[in-house]
Amino acid sequence: MTANTPLFQVDAFTDRAFAGNPAAVCLLESVAHADWMQSVAAEMNLSETAFVRRLEEGFELRWFTPTLEVNLCGHATLASAHILWQEGWLAAAETARFHTRSGVLTARRSGDSIVLDFPATPASVIAAPQGLLPALGVSAGEVFFNGTDYLVAIDDEGELRELQPDFRALKSLPARGVIVTALSRQPDYDFVSRYFGPAAGIDEDPVTGSAHCTLGPYWGERLNKTELRACQASARGGEMLVGLHGDRVSLAGKAVTVLAGRLVP
Repeated sequence: MTANTPLFQVDAFTDRAFAGNPAAVCLLESVAHADWMQSVAAEMNLSETAFVRRLEEGFELRWFTPTLEVNLCGHATLASAHILWQEGWLAAAETARFHTRSGVLTARRSGDSIVLDFPATPASVIAAPQGLLPALGVSAGEVFFNGTDYLVAIDDEGELRELQPDFRALKSLPARGVIVTALSRQPDYDFVSRYFGPAAGIDEDPVTGSAHCTLGPYWGERLNKTELRACQASARGGEMLVGLHGDRVSLAGKAVTVLAGRLVP
């Protein structure tokens, strides 16, 4: 890679700095080696670092945690689209088209929000794997699996907010991570959630867009809604509007740039 590669840090799914989920966004002018991208992600030490490169039609987009490359990430996609418009790589009215491991994903502006178009990943009910509920610190919960993450639905939002999981035990489970969710007791939201992903190098993710590709179908069916207001109850906190569109899910949220610089090496 050449020196002076533009690098940004963006707080996603929030309208204020130092909240939501921070992602790094690196704008590439040429192909980068995966080992280099992984090193940059480890250096940034955020839940996700996104690498964006121009193509003839749209952009290549790849996402890395500090330890591995992932197939889908919502907040870093939202952050990437935000930076493309901010830096003039896209005109304000243009839709961002990202070519990713999960197919073509799009992002468009809607007022002061960004709307992502993602695949829905509904989960199927399963028997709770041994050790899952004790590792979370819950005595009971309905358990589902979407092929990547466990989804655990519990009855009480207060219990969800107070969870202190055993991350070492969660890391040993055969999944990327665990989504825990409950009906919201606050009128501003339909449901709340938290996401734990120690196996991916993230004990708790502040706001997880990809998890809402599962949470949307789950709560949409139970609440008989096609538009849902979601709150992720991490320490930083974040929110989004989730829309259900058959086998697709829209995730709408805001983003704030908090840092801009350049990679020297």
